[in-house]
Amino acid sequence: MIRRRKDVNWMSELRVEDLALVQQHISPDVWYPMASFERLGLAILANFEGAGMDAVRLWGSYSAHQFVREHAAVLAANDPVETLMRLRVQRATLFDFAAFDIPTLIEGHAVLTMSYGMGPTAEEAACHQTLGFCESMVSLAGGQNVQGALGELSWLGTALTTLVLNWDPPVSGQRSPR
Repeated sequence: MIRRRKDVNWMSELRVEDLALVQQHISPDVWYPMASFERLGLAILANFEGAGMDAVRLWGSYSAHQFVREHAAVLAANDPVETLMRLRVQRATLFDFAAFDIPTLIEGHAVLTMSYGMGPTAEEAACHQTLGFCESMVSLAGGQNVQGALGELSWLGTALTTLVLNWDPPVSGQRSPR
């Protein structure tokens, strides 16, 4: 996205190391600094019309589909609970801190707690991206009528952000979409 906006002086908004990331292909097997992603995300939100929290949530949904293509073993066909448990285990390979946890997970309902340790706007964006990502993961695992919402909001002063997911169970015999 940043490469498309030639009219923005990115040097005034980003650090040299951030711009270096923009110029390279991002690989899922390489570790990248969270601070750079925070700055890049804030720059995108500030410089792209329509780059609000709904768009961030949609990006999260899109990234779930991409994630499943690269990590197919995380998806348990017709089993949203197992899929979320696998995602919780996979989390340790994605972050070097406990970005999110799933303290409540039963058929049709999950509560996630999140803390990315960023500034308020970036934290809000990360939580909306996680919301879209988790809604899509449950849907890809066969969950029907998936509804997600943020509860407590850390960027407004609570210790953690909560994400509540509700869904109807998969239809028997139905294969999960990929």
